Amino acid sequence: MADAILLIIMALSLVALYLLLKSGFKVAPPPSGTKPAGASYLPTLPGAAPAQHWSDGGRLQTEVMAESRYQGTVRQLAGEHGEQNANVPAQAILAVDEHNPYEDKPVAVFISGQMVGYLSPRDTVAFHKQQARQEITGQAVSCDAAIRGGGLWQGKRLSYAVWLDIEPGK
Repeated sequence: MADAILLIIMALSLVALYLLLKSGFKVAPPPSGTKPAGASYLPTLPGAAPAQHWSDGGRLQTEVMAESRYQGTVRQLAGEHGEQNANVPAQAILAVDEHNPYEDKPVAVFISGQMVGYLSPRDTVAFHKQQARQEITGQAVSCDAAIRGGGLWQGKRLSYAVWLDIEPGK
């Protein structure tokens, strides 16, 4: 009796699998409004002045991530530096990007009012914790920065990097 029940269950499973494969898998469409169509998303610099100026003693150990799409902007900010690598001091504004449709509250980095990238996920967590400790959650902060790189190597210009004077996420 038990063998017959198992055979029926196996037969029904095979029929269900056949019908599923025959009709194809239907993937639910993504919810509307989650990602912008067409043009890429670009955050805007907050209008309010930074709540504080953070410093890690001039160590410049935190690198800005996702800069590849901002290389043109960073190159322009680096200015003319010949064949050598740039090492241009700057001041950065770090602001939580509340409206980013791709990530939950990433930290956007601006130099001279222009977007140059984001903090890494680990540095973003450290940034939010530091804001909470200082009771300035959601407010922009400033820090010293440096634009480095862009030297010539084998006739081609190397990438630029933006380094921030804030304590790296641990």
